[in-house]
Amino acid sequence: MTDSLMMVLPEEILSIGSIVLMLFAAWGGQASTRMISWVAVAVLAGATIALLGPASSGGVAFDGLFRADGFAAFSKVLIYGATAVSILLAPRFFRQTSGDDLRPEYPVLLLLSACGMGMMVSAGDLLVLYVGLELQSLAAYVLASFMRRDTRSAEAGLKYFVLGALASGILLYGISLVYGFSGSTLFPQIATAYGAGHSLGLTFGLVFVFAGLAFKISAVPFHMWTPDVYEGAPTPVTAFFASAPKVAAMGLAVRVAVEAMGPAVDQWRQIVIFASLASIIFGAVAAIGQTNVKRLLAYSSINNVGFVLVGLAAGTQQGVAAVLFYLTVYVVMTLGSFLVVLQMRDADGQPVETLASLSGMSRTRPGLALAMAIFMFSLAGIPPLLGFNAKLAVFNAAMAAGLYPLAVVGFVASVIGAYYYLRVVKVMYFDEPVGDGFPKSGDIVEGGLITVAAVFVSPLGWLVLAPLGLATMAAAGSLF
Repeated sequence: MTDSLMMVLPEEILSIGSIVLMLFAAWGGQASTRMISWVAVAVLAGATIALLGPASSGGVAFDGLFRADGFAAFSKVLIYGATAVSILLAPRFFRQTSGDDLRPEYPVLLLLSACGMGMMVSAGDLLVLYVGLELQSLAAYVLASFMRRDTRSAEAGLKYFVLGALASGILLYGISLVYGFSGSTLFPQIATAYGAGHSLGLTFGLVFVFAGLAFKISAVPFHMWTPDVYEGAPTPVTAFFASAPKVAAMGLAVRVAVEAMGPAVDQWRQIVIFASLASIIFGAVAAIGQTNVKRLLAYSSINNVGFVLVGLAAGTQQGVAAVLFYLTVYVVMTLGSFLVVLQMRDADGQPVETLASLSGMSRTRPGLALAMAIFMFSLAGIPPLLGFNAKLAVFNAAMAAGLYPLAVVGFVASVIGAYYYLRVVKVMYFDEPVGDGFPKSGDIVEGGLITVAAVFVSPLGWLVLAPLGLATMAAAGSLF
């Protein structure tokens, strides 16, 4: 039992930290928000440090319910980092947008969500999987509608809740089928059942489980909630939705595919290939006509999920390593893009989200325009930026697995997506400025984060390619 408790130490730190901070919020009220936010970041840092011990040893806790391996540890580092950034982004946004300071429940909800995401990527059992997923989702529903007086935010929370409940029902139905025909909810026993031979019930269970997971990663055709929720939710929350939960859901999908349903790779690969190509093509085409930057980034996330699924379709250690590498670069690019969106404000300090408002930003805010251009070029996969290496990694994995048509179609479709990324750059550099441009925020934290993100995905990021490649390959190896 002691060994098991040590393996779940990061989740213990997050759960205890969130409960203690919730009590401080109840006693301290609005005045305690700043202190709670910084303590929440410290709690996430503590959880990250705890990953250096038994939490990444490759052990199995609680009789197989929980996995503490390199794959989970790598995913949790990305999750905790993205969550910490989302906490740091919030205070200035809420103060200038709603006129009220940030409420102390915000960092607490993010800690609870991070705890659930940690359980998702470490799950060794279908029920643990579901508990972690729902803990993450319930916090996310509240976060989406956090600005209660904002109609768009309330609508985003309602849509997310209704469609999320539908996806949970689909996933639970798939879990019940898998359990009924395999006799267990533990991944190794499920894998044994799939390896024993063809079963129509297990096949249907596989389809419903992957359908439920597709909603969580917003893959086509279960993407319908993404643009509306991303547009309506507060921008720091949207930045969180586009980063940490994506990593958790993809990590969960990889673990289920490889560990629980590995023997049925020929069955789930068909689903993954369809979702991959549909997401790449639809995400690229649908983004072309968008005039709202947050909606454009929502379709960009759908498009990028398609590329991540190319790596999963390979079903190999190289494919899983490519997925982790892509997710790392994607999280930095996406958070950087939303950090720039947070800088988009009118003279009264209110948020501006239209693409036209970026006109001529290269002349009014040259540094910010350069950072946004780096993120857009990287998302488009243009060398020598790191986004190119990420796409190359998943395509190489697909070709190594013999999936040449998938790699070719994915490569060709990526050209379509490059159009709307380059359109953003064109508006910033070649259109006439609108007014005096965006006022400078003077926020050192946001400015520093934008700089770090831009440097990471720039050619200077090649310095981390070798260690990052070794880390992703080692993390992927823990699943095989």
